Amino acid sequence: MSQEKELISSEFIQKACTWAQTFDTFCILDNNRIANALNLQEIEFALAVGVADSCEGTGTEDWDKFKAFIDTHTGSTPIFGYLTYDLKNQLEELSSKHADGIGFAPLFLFTPIHLILIDSNGQLMVMSEQGDAILKEIQTTEITRTACEPIKMKARVNKEEYIEKVEKIRQHIIEGDVYELNYCVEFYAENTPINPLQTYLSIQEISPTPFGCFMKWKSRYLMCASPERFIRKSLNILSSQPIKGTVRRALEPSKDKELIEELRNSEKEKAENLMIVDLVRNDLAKSSETGSVKVDELYGIYSFKQVHQMISTVSSTIIDGLHPVEAIENAFPMGSMTGAPKVMAMKLIEEYEQTKRGLYSGSVGYFAPNEDFDFNVVIRSIQYNANTNYVNFEVGSAITFDSIAEHEYDECLLKAQAMLKALNAEIENN
Repeated sequence: MSQEKELISSEFIQKACTWAQTFDTFCILDNNRIANALNLQEIEFALAVGVADSCEGTGTEDWDKFKAFIDTHTGSTPIFGYLTYDLKNQLEELSSKHADGIGFAPLFLFTPIHLILIDSNGQLMVMSEQGDAILKEIQTTEITRTACEPIKMKARVNKEEYIEKVEKIRQHIIEGDVYELNYCVEFYAENTPINPLQTYLSIQEISPTPFGCFMKWKSRYLMCASPERFIRKSLNILSSQPIKGTVRRALEPSKDKELIEELRNSEKEKAENLMIVDLVRNDLAKSSETGSVKVDELYGIYSFKQVHQMISTVSSTIIDGLHPVEAIENAFPMGSMTGAPKVMAMKLIEEYEQTKRGLYSGSVGYFAPNEDFDFNVVIRSIQYNANTNYVNFEVGSAITFDSIAEHEYDECLLKAQAMLKALNAEIENN
């Protein structure tokens, strides 16, 4: 069924998100009507709720399970779900032994019982056997917002430790082990209950981005305001849009323009971006026809509410007959969250980070029935385990030879601002 555009308001979306809380599993994908939404598909908002069929990773043969699940449902129904960063361990000789306070399974995909879509024309589609009843339930749902109690977040790594680790990473770069490494740190709070829905709505208001998502799996929640696409397949075209390069927004328009030009002309930021573009080109080439990989845009500057970002776009023609999951597998995890060379970077990430990344720097997205897909990069995100009341977020930056540790730490804090504000939190002993 469909509904006219006037029903599709932010209030309707909030009611739909509130209604979804009655289900054990749901996935919300929202491009937040971003004007420069980076070639998003015709669907602007998707709400998948309830589990008709699912695939849950166990840590072994998960990529094969992924392929089999897609094969089972090709041509019949959309699939939604997530891939954690730690699926890398089933692609290379890697491991993840750090503490994990959240506990997402390595992979989870599901076909929904109910699916609500809003297209770029504002058309509402409710795909369910109880479509009329569901729409009535959503429209009569009450939205309640309460004040969030202040939260104190702890830094897993303090500033002094961070600077020391960055200098050690720079030494690896000097010795030629890697050219660039994405080093991330965790901020967390224990025994701290939060309202996941309210937190998600807050982060979308504070930092609307084209790859926002809200996912619940077994009392684990992801509240995500990601600006970055990992990989998309549209018919026979693959595309990826890595982000490397961040600068803050300014309230004064003239200063804001200065910051854009500063980012656009930064040799350091362009060098970081180019390294990852080369890595992405190599990753896509594994799945693509010879000679089809191209850089559609290099060093594009995109402005969001909190920050300006440098985003490049790489595309290619997928090899005829290649399983679509193999295209994801060949590019996983995304180079923007590892560094280059990728395998050595991931080994050093395990050495220098102190938190298991889990769903952070993993991906959330969907498969259409025709095997097209679109997956984001899980960054600018809050995770929450409602069983233990453990809440965290991670932030990071690309470390290169030219990196100044204090500046990299400041970039991490800049990226943390939206999450802190959404949680009504501040960092202890920062």
